[in-house]
Amino acid sequence: MFKNFVGYNLVQQYHTAKYLLRESNISVRIVKLCLAVLVLLVLWNLPSTTYGIPNLTIVEQRTIAVFVFATLMWILEAVPAWNTSVTVIVILLFCVSDSSLWCMVQGHDAESLGSMLSYKKLMACFSDPIIMLFIGGFILAIAATKSGLDVKLARVMLKPFGTKSENVSLGFLLVTGIFSMFLSNTATAAMMLTFLAPVLKSLPANGKGKINLAMAIPVGANIGGIGTPIGTPPNAIALKFLNDPEGLNLGIGFGQWMLFMFPFAILLLLIAWRVLLIFFPFTQKRIELKIEDNQKRVLKPWQDVVVYVTFILTVLLWMTDKVSGVNSNVVAMLPVGVFCLSGVIGRRDLEEINWSVLWMVAGGFALGVALQDTGLASHLIQTIPFNTWSPILMIVGSGVLCYLMANFISHTATANLLIPILAMAGMSASENLASLGGVSTLLIGVAMGSSLAMVLPISTPPNALAHATGLIEQKQMIRVGIIMGVIGLTLGYVMLIFLGQANFF
Repeated sequence: MFKNFVGYNLVQQYHTAKYLLRESNISVRIVKLCLAVLVLLVLWNLPSTTYGIPNLTIVEQRTIAVFVFATLMWILEAVPAWNTSVTVIVILLFCVSDSSLWCMVQGHDAESLGSMLSYKKLMACFSDPIIMLFIGGFILAIAATKSGLDVKLARVMLKPFGTKSENVSLGFLLVTGIFSMFLSNTATAAMMLTFLAPVLKSLPANGKGKINLAMAIPVGANIGGIGTPIGTPPNAIALKFLNDPEGLNLGIGFGQWMLFMFPFAILLLLIAWRVLLIFFPFTQKRIELKIEDNQKRVLKPWQDVVVYVTFILTVLLWMTDKVSGVNSNVVAMLPVGVFCLSGVIGRRDLEEINWSVLWMVAGGFALGVALQDTGLASHLIQTIPFNTWSPILMIVGSGVLCYLMANFISHTATANLLIPILAMAGMSASENLASLGGVSTLLIGVAMGSSLAMVLPISTPPNALAHATGLIEQKQMIRVGIIMGVIGLTLGYVMLIFLGQANFF
């Protein structure tokens, strides 16, 4: 998180609290880590016949062990989620790749050992085009902060909502949602909570209006991420597998995603507004909203202009990628090149990029590579009759499972675990799923389910930041989170099934 960002102190407090909580439970973390490692070793060394998969190779068995290890580590959170991702890649490199340790290969014939992974392909996960897409988004966010564009946009976008309390609530929901489509949802929530702080002080202490506004921030940040491929990592992970030339190869573009997900996100934000007004009505009818920009500007006037023009051009190119012919991942490199050349972005700014998120995503991509290139995916497809499963169970059930899991563990970790497996299952049952929109409905539904998971303070960083204000009780967050989850999943699957049947994808 870049230090001149509005709300930086809130994010720092959040991360410090998480760190202290982890350190206070060091013995519990050690037990969890030992359990995950023990399961890894057991699965690694079991007789291959135990798995019930005919002709299972040694490399495939090791991949299963690593996948289960990653699952346990992400669920138990013995270490931060991105640490697990990096560990997974290291294990695959040293034990399953064509550059493995000699002891991992010696004593096994080629047939029983199986297909080794390309170490180059595994390491390329760190620089996958989707990773570049995220880097472009991070660079845009840093530049917007340095130029004050984020504060100016917030001020301009909130002004039309006036001073009526209900309208101000709608304004915070919509503006937070739109910001989180292009900026980190954590950063967006911190910034908007900072703008909201003086407003909260002016509201009656015993009124529900404070809860309404404080809740609008995390709800807007979580739902808004649905709107674009860079809004949240699960979106990008789903898009990676949907567009993989060696897999589904659907060619869904940035603009195509926004064409159906942006209106859907806005619809959910409007519904959330009504839900919040029902549960937390205002007693004070008018709110004076003043957004002050007290951050020190570090760019020259001409550099500000460069940021404004580049921001607009990048977003337009993303939205029209099918028309311009320029891939959205390539478009993401435009702000990187322009801002580095013009001095808008410096060496210190690059150090502030959220590398942990990128490495987290890379670990999921590596698991996908391992499943495909070791032959484990095709083996499982032959062994498990996915095409006989109920299509409604596969599609809706996977979204609900993702929603439930993502309320308790990282959204990105949940997507990293489910999407590679579901992509494999979906390809084998594509004809069976066609009546409900196909594999695209399956994978996009999982990404959607993760964004809608906002039941608990621990579910997402925006929830934790809002809960830290002391204005929201956990039971209030649970009530709103469950209602929006049920509404969002229901409407989302109706939309995805309709679009899939209409061959929109």
